[in-house]
Amino acid sequence: MSAIRLLVLGAVRQHGRAHGYQVRNDLEYWGAHEWSNAKPGSIYHALKQMAKQGLLLAHEVAPSTAGGPPRTEYEVTEAGREEYFRLLRASLTSYDQKMDVLSAAIGFLVDLPRAEAIELLRRRVAAIEEWRAAVTEDYVPEDGPEVLGHIGEIMNMWVHTADAGAAWTRGLIGRVEAGAYTFAGEGEPFVGVLAEGEENPYATGTAHDGDRR
Repeated sequence: MSAIRLLVLGAVRQHGRAHGYQVRNDLEYWGAHEWSNAKPGSIYHALKQMAKQGLLLAHEVAPSTAGGPPRTEYEVTEAGREEYFRLLRASLTSYDQKMDVLSAAIGFLVDLPRAEAIELLRRRVAAIEEWRAAVTEDYVPEDGPEVLGHIGEIMNMWVHTADAGAAWTRGLIGRVEAGAYTFAGEGEPFVGVLAEGEENPYATGTAHDGDRR
């Protein structure tokens, strides 16, 4: 699973309607360009592809102030909303994900009801424990990795990663159960997007052509 679809759908959804540079600006504001494949080319490509797939609705609006072609703004369709929540739920529960996918999912965790978020995170713990059990069918951590030669270090790394992932997830579950953060249906949602024209301190470039895409 790629993080870019979840990130782009989530960013557009938070705005209601957004053009390509706004999405890019938001993802850079979140630092996603550092921990995911959310680079400018990937963002604009994802917007156009998901518009073709019916997940986003493209609107042509007034030409840019630079005199270029009409700017395109996007909004999430009902199919896009369904895909967004499908990706979000899958990213939270599947353990065989890259770190960028989990990071994107945690960034949008509060779009879910609190009870559902807790249940999905518990399922993640169960998936981690199941995966760890599969690894330890052939590797006994107590015996140390040396028993299997240097290849044993791979399994040792897997076990430590699983243990750390499960511990972190349980900690998050505990914080959410204790009332941390504002989840869907509980009040004003968290909105981590920049207002139109607001300066982004983390931007990597200018909007000369990005604001027209």
